[in-house]
Amino acid sequence: MVADRPATHSDWSLDYARRLRITDLLVLVWVVFGVQIAWFGFDSQKLSGRGNVNDLAINYTAVSIVVIVAWMIMLAVYATRDYRVIGGGSAEYRQIVDGSVRLFGLLAIVAFLFKIDLARGYILIALPLGVVVLVFSRWMWRQWLSVKRNRGDYSARVLLVGSAETARHIARELARHPEEGYRVVGACIPAGAPGTTLLDTGVPVIGRITDALSVLDEIGADTVVITGSEELGPQSIRELGWGLEAGQQHLIVAPSLTDIGGPRIHTRPVAGLPLIHVETPRYVGGKQFAKRAFDIVGSTLLIALFSPVLLVVALLVKTSSRGPVLYQQERVGLNGDHFHMLKFRSMRVGADAELAALLAEQGSSDRPLFKVQDDPRVTPIGRVLRRHSLDEFPQLFNVFLGSMSLVGPRPQRDGEVALYDEAARRRLLLKPGMSGLWQVGGRSSLDWEDAIRLDLFYVENWSVMGDVVILWRTMRAVLAPGGDAH
Repeated sequence: MVADRPATHSDWSLDYARRLRITDLLVLVWVVFGVQIAWFGFDSQKLSGRGNVNDLAINYTAVSIVVIVAWMIMLAVYATRDYRVIGGGSAEYRQIVDGSVRLFGLLAIVAFLFKIDLARGYILIALPLGVVVLVFSRWMWRQWLSVKRNRGDYSARVLLVGSAETARHIARELARHPEEGYRVVGACIPAGAPGTTLLDTGVPVIGRITDALSVLDEIGADTVVITGSEELGPQSIRELGWGLEAGQQHLIVAPSLTDIGGPRIHTRPVAGLPLIHVETPRYVGGKQFAKRAFDIVGSTLLIALFSPVLLVVALLVKTSSRGPVLYQQERVGLNGDHFHMLKFRSMRVGADAELAALLAEQGSSDRPLFKVQDDPRVTPIGRVLRRHSLDEFPQLFNVFLGSMSLVGPRPQRDGEVALYDEAARRRLLLKPGMSGLWQVGGRSSLDWEDAIRLDLFYVENWSVMGDVVILWRTMRAVLAPGGDAH
């Protein structure tokens, strides 16, 4: 049985870290020596000291080797290859940047203290170029890792331990994101009967909570996730942790929190209790000012950049069908206020009057996401515009004037907002956006529950850097829309 045991968490993480270490070294050798050759040529340049240390002379090749070795050490010190940060989130990239900036800060201090004339151009090119290429290399590895994880490889094999309800909830959330590297292989619940499965998940029930340690090897699990149960007191969790194999098996406690962004979560041990502090979302102040400034600058640049495209699309709409070029529709925006959203017209004139009948015909008039499948009102040129989201470009003027944002929940009609529950109304706490998480996460293929979940995650966890990432993903979705764009 041991011979057939799947690769443990330690096995695949060490293998992956070794691959990263090799490519990091190749990247740094290429960047640092490339900058040296580009800046100095192939001559044997020397570093010289100032003042009374004129006898100090160091070959730049030696400096490059020192920089590469020190850079590799900093990447290790900042745990950029740790299994806890690889594969998902921004922590891996952030730690690469932090370690690199601190390394060059130390080099600057050493150069100042020892009065070494270190060529500024050599440093100013090597640092940003090295960071960019390192991050790009890690991004490439992340794409490879995501493919592997979607196939079930390079993932922690998880045993859920807790109540049936909490275990089912965690199983569903982990199944949504296999690229994060947690593959649920079984569950132990209070009334666990082997041979059954957790409702709506397909996760097999292995036994009761007290069976958790005994079944780990049986199912090849290397990670125990505590999901919460009245039967699991502090002493039981402690004893469960004692029974795990050090370095090979891991214990994770999953709090009953979902859709909370990492920057809002802070852990702090107090009196032996690992307290989790969750910051409440803020919609005013400096972050709001930064978002508005980002919208103004971004919309201005995009209008200037895409003005030829706007003119061409306007001509196509005008010459292809009868009616105005632009279409204005009243939508619900920030705090429930109304505004007129601009679009290039993609439907025939009078299309709004036909909506109710079409929704009733397909049986979706009682759902807040008013989407008509195979909409007969859309013009031939309108289908092309919609597929590539070109009909949305006039909303850049809405963004510039302040009624919309570049990124946010999509604005909806009064009839849709009337169907909101209390949770959905939180979408109105931010300005509606031209793009958002649901547009880059599935667009028209998503049902209402998934769309609202993504929008609420954005509302609760938004940041300017998050907006940049969403806009980047939006550009990719516009250029390669796939089958879910209509």
